[in-house]
Formats: sequence, structure tokens, C-alpha cells
Amino acid sequence: MIRFENVTLTYPDAREPALRGVSLHIPEGELALVVGRTGSGKSSLLRAVNGLAPTFTGGTLQGRVTVDGRDTRTHPPRELADVVGVVLQDPRNGFVTEVVEDEIAYGMESLGLSTEVMRRRVEEALDLLGLNDVRQRPLRTLSGGQQQRAAIASVLAQHPRVLVLDEPTSALDPAAAEEVLAALQRLVHDLGLTVLMAEHRLERVVQFADRIVHVHGDGQVTDGLPVQVMADAPVAPPVVELGRWARWEPLPLTVREARRFAGPLRATLSALPPRPERSVIPPPAAPATVAEVKGARVQYGSHVALSGVDLRLHAGEIVAVMGRNGAGKSTLLRSLVGLTEPSAGQVRVGGQNPVELNGRDLTSTVGMVPQDPGDLLWNESVRQECIESVDADEARRLFEELAPGVDPAMHPRDLSEGQRLALALAVVLSAGAPLLLLDEPTRGLDYPTKHRLVGLLRRRAAAGGTIVVATHDVELAADVATRTVVIAEGDIVTDGPTRDVVTASPQFAPQVAKVLAPVQMLTVADVLAALPEAL
Repeated sequence: MIRFENVTLTYPDAREPALRGVSLHIPEGELALVVGRTGSGKSSLLRAVNGLAPTFTGGTLQGRVTVDGRDTRTHPPRELADVVGVVLQDPRNGFVTEVVEDEIAYGMESLGLSTEVMRRRVEEALDLLGLNDVRQRPLRTLSGGQQQRAAIASVLAQHPRVLVLDEPTSALDPAAAEEVLAALQRLVHDLGLTVLMAEHRLERVVQFADRIVHVHGDGQVTDGLPVQVMADAPVAPPVVELGRWARWEPLPLTVREARRFAGPLRATLSALPPRPERSVIPPPAAPATVAEVKGARVQYGSHVALSGVDLRLHAGEIVAVMGRNGAGKSTLLRSLVGLTEPSAGQVRVGGQNPVELNGRDLTSTVGMVPQDPGDLLWNESVRQECIESVDADEARRLFEELAPGVDPAMHPRDLSEGQRLALALAVVLSAGAPLLLLDEPTRGLDYPTKHRLVGLLRRRAAAGGTIVVATHDVELAADVATRTVVIAEGDIVTDGPTRDVVTASPQFAPQVAKVLAPVQMLTVADVLAALPEAL
């Protein structure tokens, strides 16, 4: 169905090709998972499938890419639209209407389908992606995860034979991600849909893959069965890391498979004395309050985003805010940074109303990285973004730590999604604000980059900073958060130590916790720390 024949893709002014001599065949009815480090070329591979690269990205493509027998050299993207559906990393860039239902119908209108067919397919797509309750909502009022589901629904409604997805679950809560992936698997198995998907959160998707395509970062691409590729891949989900460390054979790819091996390890860990709760710094007798939310209510039209929320944040905490898409996580962060003013209740950061702060007073009090890091980047190069930050030297140092080896002359729009996020993080963190707010800070980040981010956040908290992370990444929360807050329907329903909160919830429990339950271990690092003799 998809065939690459000795393909080399080189972007304008690039020192090296993004893809080099790639030969690859994805048969009909397979789900192929594309993996690789941040900035390795995964998005370039996806864009080449329907000719977006180089038709719209520029550059040159040598070799041949065919989809269902159509050559992308002679068939521009518009002539492949009935065969290939594409959902890229930022769905907002692809929206052309204002309302969810209209967006789903738009692509079918472009294909000239009848009204009867369109109405039936709109209903099917709404049900398949769980969007029926927001069908008449403006797209701009949806959460990032709801927008992502709407984008997937609009493409699936066109009934393409090939579906190309770039980070399709990055903004979805765990339950929504599982529903979307299960729906895709049904389409693959029952209707012969061919799916090519790039994803960094491998713990969510590797069990669904028929094949893994590994993009190495030097332009080379290899592929194989999931268990073969995961055996020594530099990026791997926690359950695979645990299986490698424990030398389980065959290597487990799922929690179910790993639990079959884990009995002896659970018994060993159960015999150890209880471990203390995670803490970045020893808590003082009376921890300093950095921010406080009292009875905050925020409403968008008839939609209540926050309903009387009470929350107190202390120095040295790393707080994970979790919940379903649209629960109110981003609205809470926007209230703390002064972008949204509650209609009732109050928000205080450092004893001040953030709405009344601006300029240097605001950036020295609270910093925020939104879901779309591009909202913070408007200069012509990475170098210029760092120069115009509060502390240029610190911004450059932080960016090099998070995304080493990036040419400072590159334009931010030419960076990968993960590299753009790293740049936005570096710019915001360089201001040194005592309160740092991060909205989905691991979108587009591979596991090694995420580990570097975790180390950076721990150092910031150990120095007395307070960090609030709104995230659907349960592995990030398990790795770094000292406290976890769960929001549902605009209200806080759970607030407590991370270990207690996530192990009590099947939805928010990380892979290692599920494998080792009832032992309360959250990460592979926790296991290694408990069993130092195994190092």
C-alpha cells in the first residue's frame, strides 16, 4: 500500500538529508508505528507519504514514493486526498471551519459526496471519537485533546485507505487515547485500513503495532516486528525497560505480558520495608504558600470550566494536574498566570492578582508554557529567541541541555515539535519565576529528552521553585510529581501524594505500578533504587 524506493529527502539549506536512501514497504491493513528520537525525521517520513514533503515544505526528493500505486511525483497532495488522510501534530493548523460538526463534514464536501452519505458518516465519526456531546461547540473552545479527536474524526469520515497520524494521542487523556487507538485497530482489522503513526508515548501504542519503523536520526530507516525492534531500540516504554533489566524472555510489550514474569520480583519488593513518600526537598514545618486559588469559577458561555476550585501551592512542590480532556486543567493554569480571570472567587500568586500584573512584574512572578509552544516563539532564529529572553545565557544553556546539537541559526518553525517545546521551556525557565506552569510539557518529547526535563524540574523545585504540570502523561507524573491533583467537571476530586493517587487509579497508574501491583513502585528507577545490588 505504501512503498518507499531509495528515497532521499533534503530540505533547503539543510546540511544533511532528513531521509537518506529509505526503502520501505507497508502492506495494506497494517498499523505501522514510527519511532525515533526527537527531531530524528519521523514527521518528514510521514509528510512524504502524500507529497506534503517536498511539495509544501520545499527541498528535493530523490527516489520514489507510491501510495496505492500512485506516485507522489506525479500526483500532488490534492490528487491523493481520496486515498490518504493526514492528521499532523497541531490539528488547529488544519481546521477550516468553526464548529465540530462542520469540520467533520468539510472534507467530504470537498470530495463531492452526497448529503445523505455525509450525514451518515458525520454521525459515525462523532460516535467513533466520542465527540457527540461537543458536536455544536466552536472548535476554539475545545481542549487540545478534543481538538485532536475532532481532527481525526474529520479525516476518518472521508474513508481514506491510508491514515497518517503524527502524535495522535499526545493531547489525549489515557481513557480517550485508549478509545481512539482501539477504534483505529478495529478499522485496521475489519476494514483493511493502513495506518502509519508516529508517537513518542510508546507505552500507549506499541501493543497495537504490527510493525515498527525506526527512524535513526541520520536519515536511515529500518523496520521490523515490535519485539525485535524494542529489544535494543534507544527509545522504549517503561514495561520494555523493566523487561530488559529483568532479562525476561520473550521481551514483554504489554502490562499483561510483563505481569506473567513479575511474580518473583513482586515477592522480593514486598519483603522490603516501606519507602518514604517522594519529596524534592525536606518539607519545612510551615511550607511557604506561593499561590492560592479560592472558590474560583470560570465559565465559557454555557460551559463551566472551573466550578469553585480551591487549591494551595507551596514552595518546592511539583504538582501534577490530571483529568479527562476538557476537565478544566488548562483553565486552571490560565487563571494562575492571569490569562483568564475567574467570574467568582480569587486567585493570588505571591500575594498578588496575576491579572493585574504585566511585563517584567508578571514574568518574574509566574511563567507558563502553553500546549502550543509556538505561541511563545516569534523570532527568526533559535539564537534570537534566546537573546530576547530574560536571561540569554541561561536560555541558551537550558535549550542545549534539553535539545543538544540544534543549529542556533535555525528558524523555530523548522524545528521538530519537541525541539520547539524545548526552546519555549528554555525561554520561560530562564526568567527564574518562583511559579512555573507547564501545559502538556512532554508533547513531542522522546524518553531521553523527557528524562532530561525531569532532572531540570527536580533541580528547580530543590531550589525552592514551585512547578505545576497539567498533563495526560501518567509516566511523567509518576516520575517527577510529589503531589497529584485530579480535576473532573471543573472541580478537584482528588489531591494527595502522587504514589497514593496514581496507584489507586487504573486510569492514571503508570506501567510499572500496574506490573508490580500491589507493590507501590511507580517507575523503573524506583525498582532500581529499592534493589541497588541489581545495578
